[in-house]
Amino acid sequence: MHELSLCEDIIDQLTALTRRHGAKGVARVSVRIGALAGVEPMLLEQAFQSARIDTVAERAEFHTEWVKTRVSCLACGMDAETAPNDLRCPACGSHDTKLTRGEELTLASVELLVPEPEVDPVSLDCIPAPRGH
Repeated sequence: MHELSLCEDIIDQLTALTRRHGAKGVARVSVRIGALAGVEPMLLEQAFQSARIDTVAERAEFHTEWVKTRVSCLACGMDAETAPNDLRCPACGSHDTKLTRGEELTLASVELLVPEPEVDPVSLDCIPAPRGH
C-alpha cells in the first residue's frame, strides 16, 4: 500500500520537527491532498493509524483536507476550479491551461506537545508585588 510508505515519510518529518523544537510528541497533524495526487484520504488515514505506533505521533489526531483542481488559462487568463478529469478552461473552453492546484500532498500543519517549563522551586507568592507610583 503506497499510503503506508507516505505515512512513514510523514512520521519521519514529524520526528525531525519534534527534535528540532524540543517537543515530546505530536498532538495533531493536518495534510492537504490534491485531487490529482493519487492518494486516497481514507486509506491515508488508516495507514497513519498503523504507522504512528511507537512514534512521536502515537497519540496524534490526523486530519486531511481535500484540495480541488485549479487551472490558469493561458488563452483568456481565467483562474478557476475544474473537474479533475477535465482541465479545460471553464470560461472559454481552451485546453491551453496550466494546473495550479490539485497535485499536492502537503504537511499543512503540525501541533507539537511541548514539555511544561520547569518552575523554580521558590514559591511565587514570596515575590513582592510591584509598588504603585
